[in-house]
Amino acid sequence: SISYCNADLYTQCLLSASAARLLQNMDQGVEPCQNFYRYACGGWLDRHVVPETSSRYSVFDILRDELETILKGVLEAESELDREAVRKAKVLYTSCMNENLIEKRGAQPLLDLIDDVGGWPVASDDWNTTADYEWSLEDTLALFISRFHKRVLFDLFVWTDDRDSNQHIDQPGQGLPTRDYYFSEEGEYKMAYLQFMISVMQMTREARNLTSDEARVREDALQVMQLETDIANVINKNTQDRQDVTLLYNKMTLLDLHRAFTLNGFNWTRFVRGVLSEVFITVQPDEEVVVYCTPYLQKLGEVVARYSKRTLRNYLTWHLITDKVSNLSRRFKDARAQYKKALYRNTLVDAHWRDCVRYVQNSLENAVGALYVQQMFAGESKRMVRDLISRIQEAFVETLEELNWMDDQSKRMARDKAMAIKDQIGYPDFILEEENDQLDLEYEHLNFSKDAYFENMLKNLRAAAQKSLRKLREPVDTDFWMIGAAVVNAFYSPNRNQIVFPAGILQPPFYSKDQLQALNFGGIGMVIGHEITHGFDDNGRKFDKDGNVLNWWSNFSAEHFRAQSQCMVQQYGNFTWDLAGGQNVYGISTLGENIADNGGVRQAYKAYKKWREAEGVEPYLPGLDLNNYQLFFLNFAQVWCGTYRPEYASQSIRTDSHSPLNYRVLGSLQNFDAFSEAFHCKPGSPMNPPVKCRVW
Repeated sequence: SISYCNADLYTQCLLSASAARLLQNMDQGVEPCQNFYRYACGGWLDRHVVPETSSRYSVFDILRDELETILKGVLEAESELDREAVRKAKVLYTSCMNENLIEKRGAQPLLDLIDDVGGWPVASDDWNTTADYEWSLEDTLALFISRFHKRVLFDLFVWTDDRDSNQHIDQPGQGLPTRDYYFSEEGEYKMAYLQFMISVMQMTREARNLTSDEARVREDALQVMQLETDIANVINKNTQDRQDVTLLYNKMTLLDLHRAFTLNGFNWTRFVRGVLSEVFITVQPDEEVVVYCTPYLQKLGEVVARYSKRTLRNYLTWHLITDKVSNLSRRFKDARAQYKKALYRNTLVDAHWRDCVRYVQNSLENAVGALYVQQMFAGESKRMVRDLISRIQEAFVETLEELNWMDDQSKRMARDKAMAIKDQIGYPDFILEEENDQLDLEYEHLNFSKDAYFENMLKNLRAAAQKSLRKLREPVDTDFWMIGAAVVNAFYSPNRNQIVFPAGILQPPFYSKDQLQALNFGGIGMVIGHEITHGFDDNGRKFDKDGNVLNWWSNFSAEHFRAQSQCMVQQYGNFTWDLAGGQNVYGISTLGENIADNGGVRQAYKAYKKWREAEGVEPYLPGLDLNNYQLFFLNFAQVWCGTYRPEYASQSIRTDSHSPLNYRVLGSLQNFDAFSEAFHCKPGSPMNPPVKCRVW
């Protein structure tokens, strides 16, 4: 353990710790030129199995588990010095952890919610036909969005517009993970989902002390399922079209919206006004909106017209409560757990404290982020990571000169965009500034009770909805953090041309100020390059340096970009995944991430090579007969060590925009000559194929 090292041997101890980690994850019996993923991660894969509580297990998941353990400790620690925002986070956590009270309250919080939204036909024996006649779809959807941050039928949200406006309308998600599940020949998942729905409906009736009416409940549930299936059938399933913002983008006024999408008489102005009335914003018929789901809205009206108001109300209320039943008593939690088990085959649920940590972490990101940063984050990491970003930006610009498929004009524009990328590292400064009240003001309207977890959750939803809607009339905040500090991930925003690296990811194996730079460049350096390259993938390339959709490409360069990309579509599309029953990777839907992976490792390697030329050779790691360049590739690969349950693999290969973990490594390195040179892979070997794909 490093903590017991003699000070004189500290450096050697650090090297030994890195070497031990790398060695125990490897399988040195595998030739690196045959299967580098197995060579790098074989030891890790042999030591780890997917926990009974999970569907996937990876280096990322381990780091997230460890981070949650840290958050549990800081949320449970009592301190009179806590500022107001932190106290609120701890009260929210305490209310979630009060399982005895949650069990004692049973279904009552759910019944109160149902009453608050006008009732649920399936949970009533004397449904009020007068109320049904007066019921308004527009008002119900507006209520769901403005008070419960819940989008059903379609998604209306306020965000920086791709071409400098604010409001968007998009197609929704559904109860099952993807539209394909509704049309699966086996029907197993649909049956599990239907049973989950019926169970919640019956338990709600019981809580109302209503007579059992299994036939009526089942018929209502089947109608809801059929409505969902019909909606899934009109959702745009073309992955390539759904990723092309230039095809999706349609700006129009509310008046034009009325004319274009009658939606069985739907009053769009009434709906939008209803949503924005929550934050006292008024709109006129000439208010502009951006519609992302034109084909979907054109077909949705025909679907809605086929169903009774009873079915529509059952469907809407079901979607309002389905993700809230896990916050009720054990019977409701178990019903949801059975459904999840059928989907993913995980046999146990996570410890309750993990659910509470995740909830508070997601709801009060900056308050929890402050606790995490104070506990774990080294301040100098900001400066050191920013230096890495600068080096990798420069490497990207230098890489442009190697490309013969791009003309000088487009290269110049790409260079300007790359150098204009803004970064956010670690955490926003204000969350640690004691004299700055911005953190407390962020949550000033939230007041939680230790004895009312369900109501606390509803308060959070309302606050999140209001925060989002108010942005419609506010100037764009370029300093806004899109994610909290206590997150193991990284992000690129095309609308902002910005990269974000939260404190949670700035730890080994990705980064440490105490590990070799070869490991840092192969870890967080590759992630930095990955996020930068997202600005130039099949979607990001359509935005300019200021974050607006603008075609800055010459016809020559755009045509050749598509040709270069097609090579990658075919390469990854030929990969088959044993865990997913031999299904092929979807080369089109994973293209953006594959481009980013390939560009990221190439840029990070170029930047490291330049750093080493300036700084000199680093020490070798004890027990590893590998040079610095080989260590770079080894750490890059080990970042992606992980495995899946077959059921989850079969789903994720259809839904995840990333390739499976092994192919993220194999695909990127098969395309990179520098890797073959570093490990002396002969031409024609599996890791050095004759055909190589390259975009950036």
